[in-house]
Amino acid sequence: MEEIKQLIKKLQNYEIRIRKAINSQMQGDYHSVFKGSGLEFDDVRSYQYGDDIRHIDWHASAKGHGTFIKTFKEEKEQNIFFILDVSASQDIGKEHQKKIDVSKEICGVLSLSAVKEASSVGLLCFSDKKEKFIKPDKGPKHAYEIINTIFRLVPTSTRTNLNKAMLMALSTIRRKSMFVIISDFLDDDYERNLKAIARKHDLIAIHVADDRETSFPNVGIIPLHDKETGKTVWVNTSSKMFRKRIDHYYKESKESLQKMCKRNNANYLYVNTNEDYVPKLIKLFKIRNNYRK
Repeated sequence: MEEIKQLIKKLQNYEIRIRKAINSQMQGDYHSVFKGSGLEFDDVRSYQYGDDIRHIDWHASAKGHGTFIKTFKEEKEQNIFFILDVSASQDIGKEHQKKIDVSKEICGVLSLSAVKEASSVGLLCFSDKKEKFIKPDKGPKHAYEIINTIFRLVPTSTRTNLNKAMLMALSTIRRKSMFVIISDFLDDDYERNLKAIARKHDLIAIHVADDRETSFPNVGIIPLHDKETGKTVWVNTSSKMFRKRIDHYYKESKESLQKMCKRNNANYLYVNTNEDYVPKLIKLFKIRNNYRK
């Protein structure tokens, strides 16, 4: 219990750092961390040269007093839905600084940010199946429930099925939302559902990695244990071909995901477990806020 309290205090401090940094960009004025993923009708005004004709209010214009255009304002109440990878491939890294630890912290920090903006927050923890689902709700109490849940969760499966998790989220969350996928993305054949999420929702992909995945000591032939399959394979760490193949796989996977997100107007963020992820989150949300002004 004391450990969870200390953790929550740590996440609260991180959340304050993020909010202060983003507000300082606006000369002290309050500014949303998440910046609305949708727009709602606000009012009508006279049409001006250069306005998007798709926003013309034909009903108001038909009254004969001129051409009017609809104006919109940012939706203040949003759905923020987290898809958190808790499979065994996430269990890599230093003690208390593994990929799964960093992933859970990021999910917790952003949950606190979201409820402070009156957003509804939901969660799907996945391996190759649903490990935990929490339907979207509001308020600090709900955020603390999410944090407690993810840090106490013991997955029942070691494997990964990102595609299945995305499909489950798509079929469950109907309202336009902001989806935040936090994973090492070490899986295949999920592009179709990632595109579907980006098309229907506002998507942020947070890619968590650890140096141990590519940095092997040159110690000859050693056994490597695959936590997801439970199998052990012997590899020659002295082999240049082995090292080249590993480096190529991770580099290609990262670049492919990054390009996929860019093509589908989704935000991509790469986080290594050995770095302070807070400045990276701040940069991400500053970019999002500037883009949506």
